[in-house]
Amino acid sequence: MSTGVLESQATTVDPASPQRIERSSLARFLPFVAPYRWYFIASIVVSLIATMTGLVIPLVIQGVIDGPITDGDVAGVWWPAALVLLLGTIDAAGIWVRRYLVSAPSSQFEITARAHVFQKLQRLSVSAHEGWDSGQLLSRAIADLSSLRRFVAFVGPFIIINTVTLVVGLGVLFVQSWQLGLIMAVTAIPLVIVCTRFEGLYRVVARDAQDQAGDVTTTVEESIQGIRVLKAFGRSAHLGRRFVREAARLRGTELAKVRYLAILWALIVGIPPIGIGSMLAFGTYSIVQGTMTTGMLVAAMAIVAFLLWPIESFGFLLAELNNARTAADRYWEIMDTAETIREPVAPVPLPKNVRGVLEFRGVGFSFPDTDASSALLTGVDFRIEPGETVALVGVTGSGKTALTNLVPRLFDVTEGSVTIDGIDVRTLSLLDLRSIVSVAFEDPVLFSASVRENISLGRPDASEADVEEALAIAHAREFVDTLPWGLDTRIGEQGMSLSGGQRQRLALARAVLGKPRILVLDDPLSALDVGTEALVQEDLRRVLTRSTTLLVAHRPSTAALADRVLRLENGRIVEQGTHERLLATSAEYRHVMGSIDG
Repeated sequence: MSTGVLESQATTVDPASPQRIERSSLARFLPFVAPYRWYFIASIVVSLIATMTGLVIPLVIQGVIDGPITDGDVAGVWWPAALVLLLGTIDAAGIWVRRYLVSAPSSQFEITARAHVFQKLQRLSVSAHEGWDSGQLLSRAIADLSSLRRFVAFVGPFIIINTVTLVVGLGVLFVQSWQLGLIMAVTAIPLVIVCTRFEGLYRVVARDAQDQAGDVTTTVEESIQGIRVLKAFGRSAHLGRRFVREAARLRGTELAKVRYLAILWALIVGIPPIGIGSMLAFGTYSIVQGTMTTGMLVAAMAIVAFLLWPIESFGFLLAELNNARTAADRYWEIMDTAETIREPVAPVPLPKNVRGVLEFRGVGFSFPDTDASSALLTGVDFRIEPGETVALVGVTGSGKTALTNLVPRLFDVTEGSVTIDGIDVRTLSLLDLRSIVSVAFEDPVLFSASVRENISLGRPDASEADVEEALAIAHAREFVDTLPWGLDTRIGEQGMSLSGGQRQRLALARAVLGKPRILVLDDPLSALDVGTEALVQEDLRRVLTRSTTLLVAHRPSTAALADRVLRLENGRIVEQGTHERLLATSAEYRHVMGSIDG
């Protein structure tokens, strides 16, 4: 069974089936399992065959006791002994075959489901991500899917296998002696009641435990990412106490799970011996009365002993079933999150020669689930010509960053439209749109990869000359050369090994790489010292003439780069003009520049 076959089959998964809403959270994974259904069905059949051989062995023993042993025929024992050896070999081989059949499909199921949730997270809007703790997302995409893989590979099949085994085993007992079978069946009634009650109680605490594990993961992740801040403010102990509180809460929930399991296991293990004792007493009485043979009683006891493991394993299987259910619930909570940024049904093809005329037409924007009175942008109208640079200026909360996020569709407008060369950005495919729009954020995000990979993230086919030019514009070449392996140096998660100014210059180099038609810069020089800023600005001016640029300015020196400045106030454009003219004529603009610069 090749991995290639599994990968090709995985592409047939359709988790967005119209019927999925009607199903339970576990049943909704059927499309993921469907490509490998014959492997799982075969594994169950093989396991059942192997298990049934175990039920045949007591019958063989009965024949030996009531036949050769009772008759004193030693030679007659060899054939039954050889048959038992054969049946045991079939049982062992069945276990190996079952594991072989399910190992690759169950792993591929986990990979496929994890790939789908990763792709979903990439499709979700920024606002959707802001509504989730990162630790919750990590635990759902990693730990929960491991629980689901165990269910698919082991728990689900063995619930079927053990149920069939118990039914067949009870049937054999009834055939042997209906009285013994009835005693065993009556013993099972309290077990069914206990298991049903346990299922409801355990599911609640299982969900709580998984949610609390996500909270602990979030705290650990935040403490690692914010280690510099915590150390600088001497707050490591504070976050440590928070971690201990959350870990203690998780421990309490896990102990509640243990208590439920302890009660369940005690009853599952403790009740069957009552039935076994009753069966043994009745069997002994029947032998004395001559209504039952010794071999029949021994076979019945052997069958009951064989059934003890399927009975006792239901405690573990039910616990894992509930873990898988809550894991599935949490998985589908992500997958069911509405995608507010969607690909157009019939995307408009990108023109061959994009000029890059960027225009905002009556743009309004507010976050989802907020009323109109809390709109961040209202009635925004302006146009940027190719090669022109427009700066956005305003106090914190005036809507500058929200406006820049609308160009690459990190958010969508709630009113009006944003167009490029007259084409509404919502009608372009996201891939086409983001191939002509390049962005540098105020808070630069770098990945655990080489410098070269970080710079060429948006242009993986960029040439060496393009990379060098981008480094030169951002004045990053000098410090990159001092790194141990230059461009091939891995800079670590979030670029924590670099200074804030170095991270910002690499982010700027990433934005200007490949001479993008439209360039969106959210205060890209805020972390640079004055001397470096002047050098970067000098080279950046040449780049801006080649692109249509929307620039958020927090410093007069940055605003001076623009051909035109727009001042925003409460989500509206209240002033516009050159930096010099606004400085000369607008007290509000001078105040904003002075307050920001200071």
